[in-house]
Order: sequence, then structure tokens, then C-alpha cells
Amino acid sequence: MDKKKLFVGSLPWSLSSHSLRELFTQYGEIVDAIIISDSATGRSKGFGFVTFANEADAAKAQAEMNGKDVEGRNIVVNFAKPREDRGGFRGNRDFRRGRR
Repeated sequence: MDKKKLFVGSLPWSLSSHSLRELFTQYGEIVDAIIISDSATGRSKGFGFVTFANEADAAKAQAEMNGKDVEGRNIVVNFAKPREDRGGFRGNRDFRRGRR
């Protein structure tokens, strides 16, 4: 598990990757901040990731930001877990619908 990367959930829909970065800059140097969006609509999925340059800054941000109110929503901040392999035919929608 990467102790520098944080999962940030329950984000307001209005938040951008830039504003996500701004929320966390007070805790240290940020390598990357991104809000995940739906590929079809471009709308935010309500979660994102913030990667810090070092583990100590990430730990402090996680402890202090978890549960904090951001635009009326209590955000969830945890250490990011590796993405699980979902298996199957990723991206092949016809196969999942029973068509070949």
C-alpha cells in the first residue's frame, strides 16, 4: 500500500482537481491531485486521489481532513488501496450484455 496516496471520497460535485489540490496544500508538497470523472458524461464521480511527496505529510492530511466539512459535505480521507483486478473483458460492453 502506498502511504503517500490518499483516497478522498464524498466530495462535492462542484470541486475540481485544482480545488482538491488547494484543499490539501497546507499539509505539504503535492505530487498529484485528481478527481475521477465519468468517461461518458465528464461529471465528477464524487471521489479523487491526492498524492504527497512524503508519507508524513500524507498521514497528517489523512488524520486532519477525514470527516472535515467541505461545501456542506463531510469528506472521507483514507490511504488509497491498490486497485483490484476485476477480471473479465474490461471495456467490452457487448460481451457483458450477452452479445458476441
